Amino acid sequence: MSTQHTTSGDPARSLALLWRTQEPTSRRNKPDLSVDRIVSVASELADSDGLGALSMRKVAERLGVGTMSLYTYVPGRGELVDLMLDAAYAGLHAGGARPDGWRDRLDAIAHANWRLFLRHPWMLQASRGRLLGPHLVAKYEYELAAVDGLGLTDDEMDSTVSLVNSYAEGAAGQAVAGSETERASGMTDGQWWRTHGPILATLVRESDYPIASRVGSAVGREHRAVYPAEHAFAFGLERVLDGVQVLVDSRAPSARDT
Repeated sequence: MSTQHTTSGDPARSLALLWRTQEPTSRRNKPDLSVDRIVSVASELADSDGLGALSMRKVAERLGVGTMSLYTYVPGRGELVDLMLDAAYAGLHAGGARPDGWRDRLDAIAHANWRLFLRHPWMLQASRGRLLGPHLVAKYEYELAAVDGLGLTDDEMDSTVSLVNSYAEGAAGQAVAGSETERASGMTDGQWWRTHGPILATLVRESDYPIASRVGSAVGREHRAVYPAEHAFAFGLERVLDGVQVLVDSRAPSARDT
C-alpha cells in the first residue's frame, strides 16, 4: 500500500481552504457545486476505489461537470486530499459522554481511530504529518484532554496520544490488508486453508514445528481465522495501555485512573 503525500500543492492555498478563509463562491450555472460537495464525492470515490484511483477528472465525472470547473474551488489533487483527510476527522469523537477514567478514555480514542481507518482505508495511504486542518486540531485537543492532569509532561502527553493513535492505525492497516487479500482471492481465510491446508500438511511435519503447530491450531479453533483482527487489536491495545499505566503511576501515583 503506497503512501500518497499530502500538501503536494501550494500549502498556503491548502490552509486557506482547510480553514475556509477563502471560500470560493458557486458559479451561476453550477449552484450545487462547492468545496464541501467536491470533497464529499472525492471521499466516496476513494472509499470505493482507493486513493490511487482518485483524480480531478474522475471526481468531475461523478459530479457531472467538466474537470476545469473543479479548479474554481480546489487548486488540484494534493489540496483535495488534504481537504478529504480533514473532513474525515470531523465529528470523530462527537456524541456520547466522555469516559471517566483516563484508561477508558484512551481505549475509546483508539477504537474511534480504528473504526475510522476501517471506514476509510484510503487514509492509510496518505501521509498526514503536515495536515493542519480545523478538524484535526479539534481531534488533537480532545485526545490530549484524555491524559491532561495526570502529572505527565506536555511532551509525554503528546507522545502518549501519538502512541495510541499509531497503534490503532497499524492494527487497522493489518485488518485492511487481510480484507483486501480476501477480496482479491475471492476466498476467506477459512476457505483458503480448507483448500490449501492439506497441501501444506504434506510439506510440513508437525513434529518438526511442535509449538507453531500447537499454537496455530489453537488460534484457528478459537477464532476460526489465521489472523483474528478484532481480537488482535483489543489484545494489543490492552498491552499498550498497560505500558501507559506504568508511566502514569510513576508520574502521579495518587492519580491512578482518574
